[in-house]
Amino acid sequence: MTHTFTLEVATPEKLLLHEHVLEAQIPAARGYIGILPGHSPLLGELGIGRLTYKKADGQTHELVVTGGYLEVGDGHVRVLASRAEAVNEIDLARAEAALRRAGERLLHPDDALDVARALNAQKRAAARVEAAKRQSGS
Repeated sequence: MTHTFTLEVATPEKLLLHEHVLEAQIPAARGYIGILPGHSPLLGELGIGRLTYKKADGQTHELVVTGGYLEVGDGHVRVLASRAEAVNEIDLARAEAALRRAGERLLHPDDALDVARALNAQKRAAARVEAAKRQSGS
């Protein structure tokens, strides 16, 4: 049995990651999925949240992903995300402002509010804030 698998993360714009990793935690539509080498094949819907992975050197890295699909196959995991970004690219102040705006929209709804869209915006912003804070050690 092999001790690593290939993890690929792509968006419609670019390939963000192509690495051999020891493990990954991926946000699926209905909760996180833990992936280790030898995982059973799987197709699933990607959720919103922090995708973390551990490289062979033992260091853990993360990305924030939003929507899309994931595929687990023989020795590989492919994540096709609608949006994804490296944690070090997140502007914490902007992410916190987006989280505040999303919360205010939900607290003070009007007839034009698309509640599902507003909740997804809040969830995206919360994931970005959490990841950026973890990165900065705050």
